[in-house]
Amino acid sequence: MRKELIRALIATLFFGAAGGVFVATLNNYLADVHLIGAKGRGWLEFPRELPGFFIMFVVWAMLSKLRETQMATMAMLATMAGMLGLAWLAPNTAGLVFWIIVWSLGDHVIFAVEGPIGLKLARDGKEGKRLGQFGGARNLGTILGVGLIYLLAKIYGDNYKIFYTLGAGFALLAGFYYSRLKVGHADPPSRKIVFKKKYRIFYAISALFGIRKQIFLAFGAWVLVDIHGVPLSTIALLYFIASTLGVILRPLLGEIIDWLGERTVLAADELLIIMVCVAYAFASDMLAAPWDLYLLYSAYILDSILFALRIARTTYLKKIADSPEDITPTVSMGITIDHAVAMSLPILSGYIWDVYGFRWVFILASAIAFAGFFVCLQIKVPQRNLA
Repeated sequence: MRKELIRALIATLFFGAAGGVFVATLNNYLADVHLIGAKGRGWLEFPRELPGFFIMFVVWAMLSKLRETQMATMAMLATMAGMLGLAWLAPNTAGLVFWIIVWSLGDHVIFAVEGPIGLKLARDGKEGKRLGQFGGARNLGTILGVGLIYLLAKIYGDNYKIFYTLGAGFALLAGFYYSRLKVGHADPPSRKIVFKKKYRIFYAISALFGIRKQIFLAFGAWVLVDIHGVPLSTIALLYFIASTLGVILRPLLGEIIDWLGERTVLAADELLIIMVCVAYAFASDMLAAPWDLYLLYSAYILDSILFALRIARTTYLKKIADSPEDITPTVSMGITIDHAVAMSLPILSGYIWDVYGFRWVFILASAIAFAGFFVCLQIKVPQRNLA
């Protein structure tokens, strides 16, 4: 089990490095190479998130032939192909959309199976701690990836061919280590689509996460890039700082989930999101330059760290699941639900940005987070049998 855990953590580290390269460079890549504005950025989220909408069907089809660890390997190969395509084979919008879909397919499959793999390596009552350790490993990988991007950008400028080829190499290494995992080989397969009334709160918080994720990924960094002209090297540095803090804080947040419970942690997360949205919307009104930028940098870092709390959804699901075989299909169902919301929200947000201004995007997001606070208060988990 220890060897399995080490392999899984190394795979997660390289997966984090590949993801760090992609997230740290995407907004600047779209603006610099393809000259995409705020409305186009919103529309691009539709094809980028399309694989997430269909992920429950993709996972169901893959589970009929593959185990979760094999699915993770295939996901990393798709991620590698997508990044190489963006580097070398995306001369126009059609190529850009195609290779982003390929990358996104791998990204969504890995998120559907990463949590279940981690749960198989966790002791009962310590699920949050184990998934927090996986989050810390992913952040350590992100430090590696983003740190290299920061250095390469300083030396060679914004050379996206180099950036995405590097990311593809990290994805290949992650796939190699996932392919060596044996955990779960003896478990019965989860060859079904699961949708149960019992899991309705899980589905609701999955939708809330989809909203929050898209506002942050599509428009959080876009405020810095488009409104304030922050360069790629600074975005990479902010992501580097957030990831460095995450190496320490993600395992700690996992233990806090085990200690306080999912209800308290997820409700507090919604309140903190409201604070982040207010900062994005009104930083320039609240503080004079350059302090408004420092507030925005702080909001960006805080929101990045708070993403760690998504593991509370997975630990909550394990506690209420009728059987272990429900977990992977239900996680994939949650991803599909959050994308049903997330695919349309960026289009609406891009329109609001263009017509009414960027502030109203974050005012809308804060209102949704306020409603999400009350949804999270409905979370209930069965008492553990300590006998």
